[in-house]
Amino acid sequence: MGKGMGMSMEREERRPCLREAILAQDGRRFPGKSYADAVLVPIFEQAKRYLLQPMLAIHRAHLVMLVEQGLLEADAGRRILAALDGIDPAEVAARSYDGRFEDLFFYIEQLLIERAGEVAGNLHIARSRNDMGVAMYRMVLRRQILQVAEAMLALYRTLAELAAEHVDTLTLAYTHTQPAQPTTLAHYLVAAADVLGRDLARLQRAYDLVNRSPLGAAALTTSGFPVDRRRVAELLGFDGLVENSYDAIASVDYLTETAAALQLAFVHTGRFVQDLLVWCTHEFGALKLADAYVQCSSIMPQKRNPVGLEHARALLSSGAASAAAVIAMLHNTPFGDIVDSEDDLQPHLWQAAEVGARVFRLLANITGTVEVNRPLLEQRARASFATVTELADALVREKGLDFRSAHGVVSRAVRRAEEHGRQAAGITAADVAAAAREVLGRELAVDDDLVRRALDPAVFVAVRRVTGGPAPDEVRRMLAEREATADRLAGWLEARERSLAAARQRLEEACRAVRGERGAPTFRD
Repeated sequence: MGKGMGMSMEREERRPCLREAILAQDGRRFPGKSYADAVLVPIFEQAKRYLLQPMLAIHRAHLVMLVEQGLLEADAGRRILAALDGIDPAEVAARSYDGRFEDLFFYIEQLLIERAGEVAGNLHIARSRNDMGVAMYRMVLRRQILQVAEAMLALYRTLAELAAEHVDTLTLAYTHTQPAQPTTLAHYLVAAADVLGRDLARLQRAYDLVNRSPLGAAALTTSGFPVDRRRVAELLGFDGLVENSYDAIASVDYLTETAAALQLAFVHTGRFVQDLLVWCTHEFGALKLADAYVQCSSIMPQKRNPVGLEHARALLSSGAASAAAVIAMLHNTPFGDIVDSEDDLQPHLWQAAEVGARVFRLLANITGTVEVNRPLLEQRARASFATVTELADALVREKGLDFRSAHGVVSRAVRRAEEHGRQAAGITAADVAAAAREVLGRELAVDDDLVRRALDPAVFVAVRRVTGGPAPDEVRRMLAEREATADRLAGWLEARERSLAAARQRLEEACRAVRGERGAPTFRD
């Protein structure tokens, strides 16, 4: 017998032993212990926290619809509803996973059967865990979107209010991390608010996609029972249906669109936070955070560590990573009902949304209490050569030079000033005239007043009245429009909250009708 053959037989002898050892430890029936520990226990805990209330609401709405459609007798409906009413969420939350039931759905179903009898099994007429699961995820997600949007709106308003205080605060704008041109702090802040506004608009669109009901799709082909999908959607506060039943079960774009909207908001806001952190450095010295968001060193008494912004930056990165995980987990998955889009994925999106609700509120409070060093920002703007674009423009307007020639003249004048250790304000008409002789080969009559006005950062800002520019009146116009945008966003949020509250009221009234309570509305014809 060859050596290779002997090793192969030895492996074959070991494999049954390994199999028996695994089965002895894990068990021979579903669920195996390792499967339960790795999958079912975490899922059960997550479901208790996030999905119990949506599940109970779906049970009630489906029950109402079955009774209204004559698919469930009124007496049976009352018995099942009484059993539903008797479920104590605190009692369910205290229960640990013991393997008797695969998941929360089957545990709740067993509670209903124990309390209402076998008739409770009819609650699952024309329904599947497939359409229930997607509906629950959508109900959780729509609430989280509104919470994130509310926090983002708070930051949006704070940025606009801070901008209104700094319409005349001169500062330098940077390109490639180098001083570029003078602007105002308000001009910068409106830009940051505009990005956030577009992020909010993306989140609004995600909400519109999320808040569509898959219920009635059942496993994926609907049912032979004459169910009313629109009635269930109405009772649960959905704005409409995911009409195609296969789409209702198989599609994941409600997840990816929300994840993408959140990820983009985190990435974009992170760039703004990075600027704030730089501006808080001792060397830059432009901003000072309120003491509530600053930590002292354990050893260095002088330190004012801007930990509020540092934690915000870390949370934004964490949220972006959680959102990215959602999209990564769905890449190259089949277009159908799969667990990949369910219990293992959902916590990543829940985590991203919860981070968003926290971090945007934190940033609203930090920026709403920040102190700005106006004199230092203006001093830097006046000392910088960032104003010289306006000097080139002035030579075009008042001396008839083409811009490229004016650019060359001013560039040479800047070098002359630097060679003599002078700042921008030290550039004189003589410097410009000398530069013109070198660059143009001819004299150029320029007076000191023209040069002085052109190099004043306040003049630089004031003359830039083009739409979207930093001139104070133009910024004030933009701010008025942003205030209107904030009001529209607030109105959208309030309308969504009212819609969900009205649906809860409709569902309660419909349940009262099932119970036969006095004064309850009668069933629809």
